[in-house]
Amino acid sequence: MKPWQIDNDMKSLKYGIYCFLLIIAMSCNKKQKLLNVEVYETSASGNKLTRISEFASADSSSDIKIIPEQEFQSITGFGGAFTESSAYLLNKLSKKNRDTIIKAYFSKEGANYSLTRTHMNSCDFSLTQYSYSPVEDDMMLEHFTIKEDKDDLIPMIKDAMEVSEDGFKIFASPWTAAPWMKDNKKWVGGKLLPKYYDTWALFFSKYVDAYKAEGIPIWGFTVENEPHGNGNNWESMHFSPEEMTDFVQNHLGPKLEADGKGNKIILGYDQNRAGLKEWVDVMYATEESSKYYDGTAIHWYESTYDFFPEALQYAHNKAPNKYLIETEGCVDSEVPKWQDDRWYWSKEATDWGWDWASVEDKHLHPKYSPVNRYARDIIGCLNNWVDGWVDWNMVLNRQGGPNWFKNWCVAPVIVDPEADEIYFTPLYYIMAHFSKYIRPDAKVIGVNNTDKELMVAAAKNPDNSIAVVIFNEGSTDKNFTLNLNKKYVDIMIRAQAIQTIMLPTN
Repeated sequence: MKPWQIDNDMKSLKYGIYCFLLIIAMSCNKKQKLLNVEVYETSASGNKLTRISEFASADSSSDIKIIPEQEFQSITGFGGAFTESSAYLLNKLSKKNRDTIIKAYFSKEGANYSLTRTHMNSCDFSLTQYSYSPVEDDMMLEHFTIKEDKDDLIPMIKDAMEVSEDGFKIFASPWTAAPWMKDNKKWVGGKLLPKYYDTWALFFSKYVDAYKAEGIPIWGFTVENEPHGNGNNWESMHFSPEEMTDFVQNHLGPKLEADGKGNKIILGYDQNRAGLKEWVDVMYATEESSKYYDGTAIHWYESTYDFFPEALQYAHNKAPNKYLIETEGCVDSEVPKWQDDRWYWSKEATDWGWDWASVEDKHLHPKYSPVNRYARDIIGCLNNWVDGWVDWNMVLNRQGGPNWFKNWCVAPVIVDPEADEIYFTPLYYIMAHFSKYIRPDAKVIGVNNTDKELMVAAAKNPDNSIAVVIFNEGSTDKNFTLNLNKKYVDIMIRAQAIQTIMLPTN
């Protein structure tokens, strides 16, 4: 072999070694830049909080960048409501199925609900109309009693408390005072007579004491469920913004404070978002008017698709340091479909506005997919300063009741007590995508998303893990690259699917 041949061979060898080392270095560098994630998906194709570990190999069509240094509101929680109807149905099931449902909602292995609601006195999802103050003109409420809650409602709450390792907050809402306190002397409609303002404030204080005696701590209240009324169809009591603020400022707030309950949260309003500006302008008009308000409660029934971002932003800016909580949402005016997952993903549902909305508001109430409504609204709320989101009934029967007014609704869990069967609808899994992975005191953080057909929200938990929720309501699969701190991972989300992507603690 000639010297020049040896020299060329050595050069080739060195070049080969260099290329090999370069490939190894690039591979290692790529591994170092890959995000470590856990992906859970619920989809129309059949996934139900299913762990996804393999994705189709396709070029990413979009980028989703997480910006943890951009922090927004702190999360209060996610959950649902304890109603007499739900509690009654649970008592009709076998112990096995009752326990299954309670654990599904409140255990760490389940949805791990952290924020809940219940009703004071009866509501439409009660078996009968009743009040804790049954004796007329009992100004000091000497005959106050929660006996109506002891058979069903209180046992359900206690069972949930026993299962929940992290605990959960409970706020209570009245639909109406007893008829004897109102100007129309009826369960439905009418206003609280001013001479009973102090008695009604005492009612809240006595409720806290009564539930405490049962071992159930009450975190707070909404002042009145739907103060505009509900078409005078079921229990209701009307307030104007000025009347409610007068009651809170001069009666409820001072009474709770005087009774050593000044730490109980008071949320004003508690109806649809389109009316927010009118209410927060009055509630937070002055330091005195806002003193006892800890925040604002809202419902979602103004539209099946619009989450009113401008109204939410306005309410936040009016009181940036106070709560903004969605306290009730459900698929209303529908009989739930039994064991038919497809229906919950299909645009076949209607709501009250489909028939009843005014001509100018009809466009807000098209037919919709129940899943889309939940996912769109929760993500939209998170991206517009809402810090808590509470579903309505946790359990209903195949008719969408029991409801004394026959105001049928859908719940995430449907049961057939006669057959002792339970059905976890897709809505249960949609709720769990948020409640299970975004925990109380998490911070909503910034997201830069290049695909406008995907809805995205992200939050950083107290343990520094990050939850990213992505919703694809379209009919085609989507590929995207998730970026965080110069690390990335390529992910595919199926058509009609929601994903929660967990980025573990660093």
